[in-house]
Amino acid sequence: LTPLQDLFSCLQWDQALDSNLGSLIKRTSDLESLMGKLIQTCQHVEVNASRQENKLLEECDLLINIIQQRRQIIATKIKEGKAMRLRKLAQQIASCKQCIERSSSLITQADVALKETDQTRFLQTAKSICERLSMATASSQILLPEINLNDTFDTFALDFTREKKMLESLDYLTAPNPPVIREELCTASYDTITVHWTSEDEFSVVSYELQYAIFTSQSNVVSLCNSADSWMIVPNIKQNHYTVHGLQCGTKYIFIVKAINQAGNRSSEPGKLKTNSQPFKLDPKSAHRKLRVSHDNLTVERDETSSKKSHSQDRFSSHSSYGVTGNVYIDSGRHYWEALIGGSTWFAVGIAYKSAPKHEWVGKNSASWVLSRCNNSWVVRHNCKEMPIEPSPHLRRLGILLDYDSGYLSFYDAVGSQHLYTFDIAFAQPVCPVFNVWNRCLTVLTGLPIPDHLEGTDYNN
Repeated sequence: LTPLQDLFSCLQWDQALDSNLGSLIKRTSDLESLMGKLIQTCQHVEVNASRQENKLLEECDLLINIIQQRRQIIATKIKEGKAMRLRKLAQQIASCKQCIERSSSLITQADVALKETDQTRFLQTAKSICERLSMATASSQILLPEINLNDTFDTFALDFTREKKMLESLDYLTAPNPPVIREELCTASYDTITVHWTSEDEFSVVSYELQYAIFTSQSNVVSLCNSADSWMIVPNIKQNHYTVHGLQCGTKYIFIVKAINQAGNRSSEPGKLKTNSQPFKLDPKSAHRKLRVSHDNLTVERDETSSKKSHSQDRFSSHSSYGVTGNVYIDSGRHYWEALIGGSTWFAVGIAYKSAPKHEWVGKNSASWVLSRCNNSWVVRHNCKEMPIEPSPHLRRLGILLDYDSGYLSFYDAVGSQHLYTFDIAFAQPVCPVFNVWNRCLTVLTGLPIPDHLEGTDYNN
């Protein structure tokens, strides 16, 4: 047995060595590939850094050229202002000098005239000199300076405070950090979603860009992000929130937010948000005369004033469909609503075409599909065909999911998340929610989001 054991042992070690050798070869190949990528990244860093350094020199040279140009322009303005003021001052000094010379000559002549002792000669010269003195006095009074005597070019200043601060704030600008979509702050209606996000680099962000697309259970996030055709884009958003309008009701969307500045942009992680279902209320005009609809049009109640005998007869009469419809007709999309069972033990909930008979039990014809309870008997019913179901005995909230485009109507225990039944329907007309009540009451809850556990539901029973 020893040679066989040795041979078996050799085979084991050979297999182990071969396996380890294969693993080491693969690991070595992976490391070589990684090293190649690292070397390539180093080369990119070198090239990009050199490009940025050259760009820095170009930008600084441009700033220096602008400063030199402005210095020359401002210096020229200072020289021109100086020359203009000195020219005007020189002209005024020359005018003052001429006036002084004329005044001095007249003063001398007046002194001579005043010293004249001959009365005849005095009278001959006094009148002429007096007129000339009067004219000279008037002309000297209107000799006003053309510029303010206090304007000595000291009321002008060079204020580059703002420019200095701007130059001091120059820095190497990088793309903003990725923003974060705050799903807990986002809100939705049946056709809008308001997206909120935060950014660590809020002051360096020039604008945001919001991208969104429909997200289905078959969607792949990576492939969806790489497909530009699938996305709607909202550019140039200045706030950190945005409301998207015109969305499909009861639909999940994927959102991405880009933070942008001159250096580039970075994108948030995808956020998944969904619109609510289309809201509706009960239509009081459609209610049977023995039903009462509440003021808010959300609760329907059977009028219990009639006798029990009448109740019993009505329940089994084919002409006693005590029903009321919703005030909406649906012809597309996904919709979800719930019915609160207010102690009722005789009711039916579902959908019907507008053409369905008004006074016939819903589900007894080909134009209506319902889930019904008759005391302890639970059934789903369509076109007179019934199928029993077994919900929880404590069912109090019934969920209804309608996918019109895919042709499905599903019923759920809204609290226990139990799937009760799904109709497969080829819709030919718009449908309307219907509610029948033979005792107590039902309350509808609408405008709800489709619960997460129903997203991507397999409708097959």
